[in-house]
Amino acid sequence: MTGAPAFAKINLALVVGPLREDGKHEVVTVLQRIALHDDVELEPANELLVEGFDGDTIVGEALVALARAAGVAPRWRVRIEKRIPVAAGLGGGSTDAAAALTLANAILAQPFGKDRLHAVAADVGADVPFFLCEGAQLGTGDGTELTPVALPADYHVVLVLPNEAAKSSTATVYEAFDARGGAAGFESRAASVRSGLTTIETVHELASLPPNDLASSPVAQRLTELGAVRADVSGAGPTVYGLFERTDAAQRAGEALADVGRTMVTRPVAR
Repeated sequence: MTGAPAFAKINLALVVGPLREDGKHEVVTVLQRIALHDDVELEPANELLVEGFDGDTIVGEALVALARAAGVAPRWRVRIEKRIPVAAGLGGGSTDAAAALTLANAILAQPFGKDRLHAVAADVGADVPFFLCEGAQLGTGDGTELTPVALPADYHVVLVLPNEAAKSSTATVYEAFDARGGAAGFESRAASVRSGLTTIETVHELASLPPNDLASSPVAQRLTELGAVRADVSGAGPTVYGLFERTDAAQRAGEALADVGRTMVTRPVAR
């Protein structure tokens, strides 16, 4: 059985535009992998089995898609050790799917190259291709068109999953966005992300990126008051992150918000 860590992500920016012809929204997002991770193991089997997380659908779907593309039967056993909170805006399912795709592809008789595997991943979910890449990425189009970006990684990340927080379905979040006319001004916000990425050299300059279009939280303001140089919701939430220069400041912030929800202190993964 071979294995790999499946790292979580945060969205350092998430700008959302109008609906596309394919029914998806145009997005411009900055994706950063963080050290919080699940562990995924895979081996050949007589049938497709996904163990360790009873609620999985996306890992199984990803492996069925890979098998279909390769013209083989989906005969793998996967075991997932979960650490990333589920449905929290951290990409837990997508990263598990990407890790399983990578492991299964490696043992195909004729493994797919990077571009073909990316195409399979993109059909599974918008975030899945990102987890096949290294380093921070600018996601555009429906989020699957990825461009590497050089960003600082010398900071600490405080994650806060608020108590009793429940993530609405992705469809519900986008319906609410459309209902409030959230796409207005998309081009201007998208341009500010692109221009900002050309000048960001320090963690403080990450604060110049526009806030998340889909979700906001008062917890972000609490993190800022506790010293975060940037704080925002990741993805469609409900997890909120704060970026801190110093380990001790990050740890104090996590302790101060322990009554608000589950807190974790981690780091960005540069590669």
